[in-house]
Amino acid sequence: MISVVIPYFQRERGILARALQSVFASQDIDQLEVIVVDDASPIPALEEVEAIGSTRFPVRLIKQANNGPGGARNTGLDQVSPDAVYVAFLDSDDEWSPLHLKNAMTALRAGNDVYFADHLQLGAETSAFCRANRIVAADHPSISVSDDLHSYEGDMFDQIISGNVIGTSTVVFDKRKFSDVRFRRDLKMAGEDYIFWLDLSLRGAKFAFGASTEVVYGKGVNVFAGSGWGTEYHARRIIDELAFRRLLLAEYPLLDHHKNYVVAGIRSLHDAFVRDFLHRLNESKGIDWRLTFSALGQEPQIIFRVLPVVAMKLFGKERII
Repeated sequence: MISVVIPYFQRERGILARALQSVFASQDIDQLEVIVVDDASPIPALEEVEAIGSTRFPVRLIKQANNGPGGARNTGLDQVSPDAVYVAFLDSDDEWSPLHLKNAMTALRAGNDVYFADHLQLGAETSAFCRANRIVAADHPSISVSDDLHSYEGDMFDQIISGNVIGTSTVVFDKRKFSDVRFRRDLKMAGEDYIFWLDLSLRGAKFAFGASTEVVYGKGVNVFAGSGWGTEYHARRIIDELAFRRLLLAEYPLLDHHKNYVVAGIRSLHDAFVRDFLHRLNESKGIDWRLTFSALGQEPQIIFRVLPVVAMKLFGKERII
């Protein structure tokens, strides 16, 4: 039995239906359940499922107050069938290839615990593995039945810290061995998935991957893509990314080069927060002062960058470069 967990929050009809149809197209899979967690979505999940009609596999709907993607996935994990051996994640605006679950089962039955695959991110023409150049398939032993499937050989913890290429919608893992691993609910816009993969790696999970593109990321309410530069949620994402990196420094066994990488990322995020603040001043956009003061309380170093900016604005410069 495979349980597919789909966190759902969308403002446009038809997005979830496409994701579900990609699940139903999965090849050589007989026992599967789909758990859709409606995270107080503006477009109810029930409407989407009813529009599809009869389905190849059972779909269970769970409604909850908005708790973010990590919280929704945790609810799904709490509700998987006792008979489930594997859990697969799929975000509601993404689509699987028909071979995705078949490849995952082949890799996991070969003695691995976690499977992930190459994928095409939103707006990209080149796959994630190729763009990042972090995984070269030839460097990892093939799983005998397929040249596209490989057992990951190396330090997965280091891989995740220094250049993660694991896409959440590509992950399938053995629930029996890691039934208590959960996402961080407090990191709603960044890092909650990285923490999950890090926890699996620290628990000794064996990773495998598919070198072919098996998932296409779609356009919907995408927390990461929807919070890029200039958007309303950009500063909120920066704050969660800072919290994620502080969590790494405080709670995870980092080597010196890991720490250097994380600290450099914190400095870069400080600069990004100030650039966002500056942009809003220049363009006379609204500033969420509660969020700003929260960020300053969390990262007081930012204040030394913000204060000169505010002073220049107050003392006559119409525009700050």
